[in-house]
Amino acid sequence: MAEVIITPTRDAAGALVADHIASLIAAQPETVLGLATGSTPEPVYRALPGALAGIDVSRVRGFALDEYVGLDPAHPESYRSVITREVVEPLGLTPALVRVPDGAGPDIARAADAYEEAIAAAGGVDLQILGIGTDGHIGFNEPGSSFASRTRVKTLTEQTRADNARFFAHPDDVPHHTVTQGLGTILEARHLVLLAFGAAKASAIAAALEGPLTARVPGSAVQLHPHVTVVVDEEAAADLEFADYYRFAYRNKPDWQGL
Repeated sequence: MAEVIITPTRDAAGALVADHIASLIAAQPETVLGLATGSTPEPVYRALPGALAGIDVSRVRGFALDEYVGLDPAHPESYRSVITREVVEPLGLTPALVRVPDGAGPDIARAADAYEEAIAAAGGVDLQILGIGTDGHIGFNEPGSSFASRTRVKTLTEQTRADNARFFAHPDDVPHHTVTQGLGTILEARHLVLLAFGAAKASAIAAALEGPLTARVPGSAVQLHPHVTVVVDEEAAADLEFADYYRFAYRNKPDWQGL
């Protein structure tokens, strides 16, 4: 079972995860981070500069979960731009050590294979930050995705495009395709940290953590991983049947266990 931590606010969640990441980097300067985008991880990214004060981050490596296909990398909503703006620059990471899938090149299939090879060459991801979509997707692995899937091109559902439209000038500007790490790729990270905030995510979180293991809810794949930490606020926890147990377990957690 995943560890589920219910925090009073998303800022409290961000500070908790940021402190853990800082401790990881302090102990392991060449930490490899898996970087999610969108609004969900923003509290973590806001808290990280303070948590990392005085810690050398020059050797930290990063791999983004996904990138839109056909969007200019210079576009403000490309995930290359988002990662640079929200992670690389505020944290002072070395830009050349932070990778994003190539969604704009002439051979997208080869770019996906090359991304898999780059993750393997880095020794794999130490800590993967994840959000979850309202339809249960993680990365851009939409419902029906194989649990064995690797980095590849996926077609976005209309629901996902509608959810992401707020980042674009017009809903029609949201691309139809992305290059995304597959569920099989994500499950190879050594530690998964799944975040969810707000009432809109309550149903997806409950289905992913307490429902059956099913491709209909790609986020349920985290049930297969040996080290998963789920951090949610009270609203996102509203549909969790075992919420009281999660609170009890966290209150009585041994200090040595860490996150």
